Amino acid sequence: MKPFGRLLDFDQAREMSLGLANPVERTETIPIDSALDRILAQDITARVSVPPFDRAAMDGYAVIAADTFGSSRNQPKKLPLAGAVFAGDSPEEALRAGNAFQIATGARLPAGADAVVMVEETELDGGTVNILKAVFPGGNIARAGEDIQQGSVLLVAGTQLNPGKVGMLASQGITEVEVFEKPRVSVVPTGEEIAATGSPLKPGQIWDINSHTVSAVVRQSGGQATMSPIARDQADSLRSSIQEALKADMVIISGGSSVGERDLMSQILAEMGEVLFHGIQVKPGKPTLLARVNGKPVLGLPGYPTSCLINAYLLASPMIRKMARRKLDQGLRLELPLAEAVPGSVGRRQFLPVRITEQRAKPMFKESGAITATALADGYIDIPANVDILPKGELVTVNLF
Repeated sequence: MKPFGRLLDFDQAREMSLGLANPVERTETIPIDSALDRILAQDITARVSVPPFDRAAMDGYAVIAADTFGSSRNQPKKLPLAGAVFAGDSPEEALRAGNAFQIATGARLPAGADAVVMVEETELDGGTVNILKAVFPGGNIARAGEDIQQGSVLLVAGTQLNPGKVGMLASQGITEVEVFEKPRVSVVPTGEEIAATGSPLKPGQIWDINSHTVSAVVRQSGGQATMSPIARDQADSLRSSIQEALKADMVIISGGSSVGERDLMSQILAEMGEVLFHGIQVKPGKPTLLARVNGKPVLGLPGYPTSCLINAYLLASPMIRKMARRKLDQGLRLELPLAEAVPGSVGRRQFLPVRITEQRAKPMFKESGAITATALADGYIDIPANVDILPKGELVTVNLF
């Protein structure tokens, strides 16, 4: 068994990892209803103004504002009704001075009208409307182009589409949009003890967990995951699996990165390319490695499920987000007191899963092979190296998953 070399500082490891993550240049055209969270690859210029015409901002009466001046509840101005306009109507008759049109919210303003009196500030008296409060020109109307001006740049390339921005596209009659492709990530599980999930287990085997958790992190981060068949702890099998996985933009391997006799990953990756680091000063996840093969990043994560998932969040997710052109910091954070004391770790920075209960951060003290340590956690706390102990009640920052 060979020992690890010098362990790399976590921040250095993250910086090196991001240095290998190049944004994907490929684009595709997709329907806007499939474009949520995708990244625009083109500027969008407004085809039409919004609203496309002057319209009523509320139910009431379209008027010439000057006809309402001096109105009050004691001395209302009386305006004969010349007609009614509802949403979707296109009024042909212009409003003449001294008259009013009944109008619905969103309806097109008749020519000649320059304001709308709210229905709450009127009284209807047969064919006449009593104006109880004056309105000024422009009152209670939305002018054409007030929201969006035709020809203006609506959205710029690189924008991540949320529901409101999808609505902006729809407001322009746009049905398809050009976006950057999602980065393709191959997820390669390794180990003689790993069996495909749901298949019969042989003595000493466990079902594959990491392919599913890591693939979920890939998708959550904006990537497209492909789960590779399980690679066995044999040089030929590992080399062949990695070579096939390199058809993607990035490869994430779980297991095989430790320093046991059968952990061949570092040696094989060094033969195929360049190992940038092997071993980082974190708990859990010390065996994590990073290589460059054929110009592509290959991230080797520990085989234990908690170590694998935590480091997928910490290292793989930022890499994929950068490749997908998303913001690197997805994080919501909470400041909460610890529910119980937490011992520190000598020489290694610790990322400890916690569960939020009764407005406190409860540490999930479980070994690295326990998937429930992260599955039942709400987030993690970041404990610097060489901290002796964090006492109960200490205020900590919880980084939410």
